[in-house]
Amino acid sequence: MRARDLGITIGTGRPGPGNAITDVAGVRVGHATLIRGDAVRTGVTVLFPSADDPDTEPVFAGCHRLNGNGELTGLEWIRESGLLTSPVAITNTHSVGVVRDALIAARLAGGPRSEDAWSLPVVGETWDGTLNDIDGMHVRPEHVLEAIGAASPGPVREGNVGGGTGMICHGFKGGIGTASRVLEEADGGWTVGVLVQANHGARERLRIEGVPVGQELPAEVVPVPGEPGPGRGGSIIIVAATDAPLLPHQCDRLAQRAGLGVARTGGAGENSSGDIFLAFATGNRGLHGDQLTVPLEMLALERIDPLFYAVIEATEEAIVNAMVAAETMTGRDGTTAHRLDHDRLVEIMARYRPRPGR
Repeated sequence: MRARDLGITIGTGRPGPGNAITDVAGVRVGHATLIRGDAVRTGVTVLFPSADDPDTEPVFAGCHRLNGNGELTGLEWIRESGLLTSPVAITNTHSVGVVRDALIAARLAGGPRSEDAWSLPVVGETWDGTLNDIDGMHVRPEHVLEAIGAASPGPVREGNVGGGTGMICHGFKGGIGTASRVLEEADGGWTVGVLVQANHGARERLRIEGVPVGQELPAEVVPVPGEPGPGRGGSIIIVAATDAPLLPHQCDRLAQRAGLGVARTGGAGENSSGDIFLAFATGNRGLHGDQLTVPLEMLALERIDPLFYAVIEATEEAIVNAMVAAETMTGRDGTTAHRLDHDRLVEIMARYRPRPGR
């Protein structure tokens, strides 16, 4: 179930055929989900930026930090070089190290490399310790390999899957969400896709298409499972992709605008929140090699606004999709995170925004 299945459309832009980050050609996503016993509720999600090996066929990338109480490894090299040279993985806070090491091991197992080859994998995290035995560090290298093996184009599973398995969003069950937008031909016809691991936000601040859903469903109506992370706020990792010909500084700007999608749903980048965004663009290729120069294309700055609008809308819808797709989950210490009830949500939206003829 997704937002549009409930009649909820975010913004005015047109989604791609799958309304997912995989609508950007070549992008692949895979999950490994760990649900065991009463306390293991975690996993890992792996995203490949193109059909090619990112180590030998990198893409331009940029990043943005809304609030930095979190981690996304490898960002210093992205800031320095403007290149994404690895898959992107997302997991829980205490499993970043094992996932990073497993990505390096998987790369080494992929075939011979030059003696001076190196890897700086990009691995992000949000804290799932409310529902998961996070200190048990249950994510293992084999789970990373499982997610890599499952990576595929096409539909992306959402909600309680992969790295999003134990996550909580605005006091409801959260997790993985995705969405996309396709620009009009006059604006280039490019696609923008977003994938989020949503584990952020206060209940009372939740808004969907401007409707104060969180105020209509306070903790007295739908219990909040404690705090979504250490302190108030939680975290969100966002990966945005486009096939537009952007340069690294433009990718930075695209990543920055994803934060406006977070704000539209009520996220505020609180002091305890880790809100870290990565954007990459596949519109320029052949960036790796020993050639003296590389021919490039750049989208004119005066024509970039439609991409900004697209990433804002796709981010907002991806966050809502994460909550709509998620199911109620009980985890560590019997703590329960309730799903965002579909019937109640539809009723609230209709009350604030009645459809024509009703």
